[in-house]
Amino acid sequence: MRNAVLAVMVLGAAQLLRPALSAEEAHHPLDWENWHAGNEVTNTDSLQRGARNFNNYCSACHSLKYLRYSRMAKDLKIPTEQLKANLMPPGATPADYMQSSLQSADAIAWFGKEPPDLSLIARSRGPDKVYRFLKTFYLDPSRPTRANNLVLNNPAMPPVLSALEGVKAAVYTTTKSTVDGKIVETKVFDHFDTVVPGSMSAEEFDGFVRDTVNFLDYAGEPAQADRRSIGVWVVLFLLTFTWIALLLKKEYWKDVH
Repeated sequence: MRNAVLAVMVLGAAQLLRPALSAEEAHHPLDWENWHAGNEVTNTDSLQRGARNFNNYCSACHSLKYLRYSRMAKDLKIPTEQLKANLMPPGATPADYMQSSLQSADAIAWFGKEPPDLSLIARSRGPDKVYRFLKTFYLDPSRPTRANNLVLNNPAMPPVLSALEGVKAAVYTTTKSTVDGKIVETKVFDHFDTVVPGSMSAEEFDGFVRDTVNFLDYAGEPAQADRRSIGVWVVLFLLTFTWIALLLKKEYWKDVH
């Protein structure tokens, strides 16, 4: 995390490296507010990659206090040996909940607040909003972390994924409108401009974020895949029962009619 923050802090002068936008790109504002995660909690491979991503980039600060390592390993079909070797901190047991080792005092000193537990973040905010948040960090020299975000203005969280995605600058256009006879200028976000490229291509980073959001969606309700599967059979049973009940009603009332 510290390396990611330091990398962003030294990039102020690098804005001179921005590539020029084509005329076509300049007239197509980025429609980031309609981005969708498109995650599938039944995709085990995606969930396994998301668990890896969370462990490598999120677990140092964020906990999943309602999810046990053993439950995750069972649902995601992760062998116990791999679980202990790659996803569990030293001293932890499979029965433990996924707790961050970050101390509250350190978190407040470094970020100004404690990082939230992410057990229910996808359920409370929605997978799409989490997806947009992770993909809309941009360079902001006025901030302590040298970064800001379109979804959440002035976040305490630094851009921990900037080494993968790269560093982006937000480009705005100015629109003019008349209010009470006065011309008012408003800045409207248009697009991102790459300042320094990351280690991943845009497609690779998009997949990385989708897998991570998919895992967070799973963590919010580990039983949801089973619930949905069982729900189909329950609905079929109720439809069948209703059909049988209608036949019985018809049989019982035929003499009355």
